Amino acid sequence: MAGAPDITAFFDEATNSVSYLVADPATRAAAVIDPVLDFDAASGTIATRSADKILAAAAERGLTIHWVIETHAHADHLSAASVIRERTGAKVAVGAGIAEVQRVFAPLLSVDDLGARDFDRLLEDDDRLPLGELGIEVIATPGHTPACVTYRIGDAAFVGDTMFMPDYGTARCDFPGGDARQLYRSMRRILSLPPATRLFMCHDYKAPGREEFAWETSVAEQLERNVHIGGGVDEDAYVAMREARDATLKAPKLLYPAIQVNIRGGRLPPPDAQGRRYLMIPLTL
Repeated sequence: MAGAPDITAFFDEATNSVSYLVADPATRAAAVIDPVLDFDAASGTIATRSADKILAAAAERGLTIHWVIETHAHADHLSAASVIRERTGAKVAVGAGIAEVQRVFAPLLSVDDLGARDFDRLLEDDDRLPLGELGIEVIATPGHTPACVTYRIGDAAFVGDTMFMPDYGTARCDFPGGDARQLYRSMRRILSLPPATRLFMCHDYKAPGREEFAWETSVAEQLERNVHIGGGVDEDAYVAMREARDATLKAPKLLYPAIQVNIRGGRLPPPDAQGRRYLMIPLTL
C-alpha cells in the first residue's frame, strides 16, 4: 500500500490514550481511530470534549469521516465511536474477535442489549476498507485481547495496544482471552512490515527518563530498541517475561466502566424507567 496519509494525533492525558484522525490527502476521505469519550469516574460525568476536537479538526480541513475504527475493546477509556457515528454518519468497525470479548464480559456486567446496531462492520484478517486512494488494510494482531487488530494505511500502521514506544515495551496479556505467545506472534507480523513503516501507538506513559509523551516510532526502531521484544528476543523468553510481569499488574482503573460501553461500540447503557443510566461494577467478596 503506497502513499502517506495525513495523520493528526489527539492525546488524552487523563487516560494516556491517543486517538487519530487519518485522511487521504487526495480525496479528503478520513477515518477516526480509537476516539475517547471523556468520563469522570468520581462524579459519573460523561462529556464529548475529546471527540469535539477531532470533529472540529476534520471540519476545519474539509475532511469527510467515513469510518470510526477501533483497534480493540479498550479497558482504560470509554469509546466515543457512537458519538462520532451519530454526528457524521460514519461506520463503526472493530475486529471480529469482539464477539469473544462480549461473550466473556456481557454476563459479568449484565449487558443484555447487544446487537447489530453497535458495530457496522466486524473485521477479519486481510479485510480492506475503502479510504479514498489509500484504503485501510486489516491485520489481525490478537494477544492483548482477542479483538485486537492493526490498521495499515499507506506507510503507517496503527498498532493499538500490541506494543508501546520502544523504551516502554509491550502490552499486558492477562485479560480474558489474552495470550502472551499469541501476542509475540502478532508483533512479529507487524515487525515484518517494511522497516520504514511508521507505527502509531494507542497509549504512552513516558518511560523513566523520558520527559515528553510520544506515540510515533517505526518498525526499524522497534526491532532494534524495544525493551521487551527488540534485539531478537525469542518467543519463549518473551512469554516468560510477559507472564511474570503480568502477574504483578493491577486491573486498569476504568476496566469495568470502559468494557461495558466499548463492547456496545461506545453506546451508553440504556436508561432505566426514570431515565437514569448506570455502569455496573461487580464486587469481589
